[in-house]
Amino acid sequence: MDWFGWQLPKDRAHKAPPFGPQALLQDLETRVPRYLDDVDEGKLVYPACKRARSDAGGDVSAIWDHTRLEAMRYVMVVPRREFELLGDPARQPEMLDAYLRQRPHDDTVIEFTGSTMADLAIAVVAGFNWLNHCAGLVEVNREKFLGTLSAFRKIIVLGQQWWAMEGADARYSQMLAAQQVPPLMLYLVWLEYTRLAKEIASAASFGPSIDRAIEKRRETLAKEFTDRPGELGAALDELKGTMAAFENAREPADLDG
Repeated sequence: MDWFGWQLPKDRAHKAPPFGPQALLQDLETRVPRYLDDVDEGKLVYPACKRARSDAGGDVSAIWDHTRLEAMRYVMVVPRREFELLGDPARQPEMLDAYLRQRPHDDTVIEFTGSTMADLAIAVVAGFNWLNHCAGLVEVNREKFLGTLSAFRKIIVLGQQWWAMEGADARYSQMLAAQQVPPLMLYLVWLEYTRLAKEIASAASFGPSIDRAIEKRRETLAKEFTDRPGELGAALDELKGTMAAFENAREPADLDG
């Protein structure tokens, strides 16, 4: 089992982009500024969580993806491309230690200090603050966002323990070769942002409660197909499949196609 109990499903491996921390960083270097340019040009409603379904990028997959890009933008503007250290295995113990020493803040408008590790920690926390802000805008269930920074610190401590164990470098290489996710700071941040952004996208698209949204949709379908029980059954099956796909999705791309 890998660090997070996850690896690329065999039936999706052929669809996956190049795997590894550098591939993820290169993808973010392209997509974050492109997304922000689209926002600046008025092509997309910002923040993503405030989009209506009729808006460009108003589907749940796009809201999920764009919300985490909004959080990652802080890391990607750390000066001198020092964000690349997030994916450097040789610097992980130093980086994790530095994050735990950094005091939390509540800013989404930040100033960098010139200290590499401090700036990375400041940027990571700013991303969490942005996600908390978005969660408030769409009224995500408070329990799902309670203590996000405290929970992430616990993940960081586990990461420290992993890197401190003998043979960590070899395990890291083996995991990457198997397309598994080692506890690089880059992945710790990305996966946690992904998880929280999914909650935001869910609330933005379906309301604070998926169960209530499903029930409301069922009532609508029942009225629409009152005299067509066969079509009602098919519509309810489709609704069930759609919601199950969302619940099981680990990535926005899992909902495409």
